[in-house]
Amino acid sequence: MYQFEIFTDSSADLPEEIIEQYHLNVMQLEVTIDNKEPVLNKDVDINLFYEQLRTGANAKTAAVTPGYFEDHMRACLKKGKDILYVGFSSGLSATYNNGVMVIHELETEFPERKIYYTDTLCASAGQGLLVYYAAKLREKGVSVEETLEELEKIKDYIQHQITVDDLFFLQRGGRLSVASAVAGAVLKIKPIIVMDEEGHLKNVAKARGRKNVLRELFARLKNNEDFQKLNCVCITHADCQNDALHLERMIKEEFPEVEVIISDIGPVIGAHTGPGGLAMCYPSKIIKGK
Repeated sequence: MYQFEIFTDSSADLPEEIIEQYHLNVMQLEVTIDNKEPVLNKDVDINLFYEQLRTGANAKTAAVTPGYFEDHMRACLKKGKDILYVGFSSGLSATYNNGVMVIHELETEFPERKIYYTDTLCASAGQGLLVYYAAKLREKGVSVEETLEELEKIKDYIQHQITVDDLFFLQRGGRLSVASAVAGAVLKIKPIIVMDEEGHLKNVAKARGRKNVLRELFARLKNNEDFQKLNCVCITHADCQNDALHLERMIKEEFPEVEVIISDIGPVIGAHTGPGGLAMCYPSKIIKGK
């Protein structure tokens, strides 16, 4: 039995088999499509979701509610378990702050329990990579305090390399002007977006065409990787599995011993990337966002 429970949220985009294998507690953000009733992230059919986006559906997301956090964390604490919460970047969502607010209330109610938390300043594959690292440390018998300490050491060095296929989703989310979206579509410009030190997204480069942007993503990995910290790359994709597999082949040819995890970009992140979004995250030797 584990000595502490790991909590995260559904923006981490981890494959279901890893969630089940390591018994992770995944708190669910909500998704609303075309003003219908909101549904939990886990109840969204991801293939249908991207089909709906392609045909003009409007998707909105909402943070994990304090009540959802409270119900699940209290149940865990009542079983005598300690908690480590590894949260979605506070620079992108209110989810982390909601979780911490509930934790402060529960600390008073359960003074005998240890409840730790960290703002990963990451999202999607980057957040998932940190959660996976925490799970592997716990599997080795590392204490909750030591696990948190290791996460704090590495989280600023998790590089996020993100691209999208359709710039209009970034424009609709307020991250790109209409003129830039139109010009980019005409010229087939694909952006490279990173997560900075404060957990915000910023555009750092661009390439013309999908093949070129995949080459650029891989070149950036080769220049910055530090697999001595964590021998793993996480790739998430928004209904473009072939591109994810192509990146995996490139990585394996150069770094055959590195573990590569591929999973879907869930609706929380996918609502902003649109179909064709792709994220590759890995430990690096420079602070993320550089």
